[in-house]
Amino acid sequence: MAQRTQLTPEMLVPRLGEYLVQRNYITDLDLQKALAYQQEKITDNQTYLLGQALIDLKLIDRPILDQAVTEQIIQLRSALQTANRNLEHRVQERTAELQKALERLSELTQMKANFISNVSHELRTPLTHVKGYLELMVTGSLGPVSEEQHHALEVSQKAAARLEAMIDDLIMFSLTSKGELSIKQGSVDIRRLANLAVKSAVEKASGRDVTVHAVAEENVPLVQADSQKIAWVFSQLLDNGIKFTPAGGRVVLNIKQESGNLVMISVVDTGIGIPPSRFEEIFEPFHQLDESSTRRFGGAGLGLSLVRQIVEAHGSMMDVQSTEGHGTTIRFPLLAVES
Repeated sequence: MAQRTQLTPEMLVPRLGEYLVQRNYITDLDLQKALAYQQEKITDNQTYLLGQALIDLKLIDRPILDQAVTEQIIQLRSALQTANRNLEHRVQERTAELQKALERLSELTQMKANFISNVSHELRTPLTHVKGYLELMVTGSLGPVSEEQHHALEVSQKAAARLEAMIDDLIMFSLTSKGELSIKQGSVDIRRLANLAVKSAVEKASGRDVTVHAVAEENVPLVQADSQKIAWVFSQLLDNGIKFTPAGGRVVLNIKQESGNLVMISVVDTGIGIPPSRFEEIFEPFHQLDESSTRRFGGAGLGLSLVRQIVEAHGSMMDVQSTEGHGTTIRFPLLAVES
């Protein structure tokens, strides 16, 4: 059985021999003799310390050795305390720097939200005038127009409607950035909202040769939600699915009761899909997976970011499942109203 090595103060100090030479307790020659003697005495199972070698060779006595070891321990302790104080000071400085950076970032975020809000509201007024005059011209209130002019005006109306939708998204984004997004929950007929959302999306889907429909179980209970916000979520998810689904594909809004108190909403498309490594990117504001100058799909990149914030404001979470080239499923649960 191996013999346990006795712990001594000498084991706590580094380079004892050099320290003894520096303090003139021993000479360099004494140190070399002691080191050679130490090597002779070391066995496989037992440690033989330099201090013991010096004492055995009568090159130093025990009180001087103990004094040297004590001096080194005190110096090490002092150095450790100094290092700790320096580290604490650096941590405090770094914490203060990070706090200032966080405050600056918060200030910039607030400025950005205010800028977006102000610009969006300023854009709304002239856009209202544009829409109004387009409507007057389309209906012939300002005089007759040719068939070609009528078509051009209808195209302009659709463009104005898209611009208005983008402005509304910007305003909602500014509200969420400032923490001013309000959720007014009530009892909502989720099946009715789903059917209305699909009905509104049919025209755009048809224009892209994509089918869109709702599949809802008969006895789905009412849910606790903000009907306007969830209707907007449905609209965005359907619009997103239609946008990224090639001709001949389909988008389905499913509503089903997941358990006794949860209703699961999912939007499934047969579109281009998303790489798993980039799932989180689709929820970043003002971000598009394809950011090239020739990207195929439009939009400001706000829709899904706002969708997630609204869903999370309802106390829920979104789940994304996708396979490149085969489509995407985005789903989230809502709490059913207790009957």
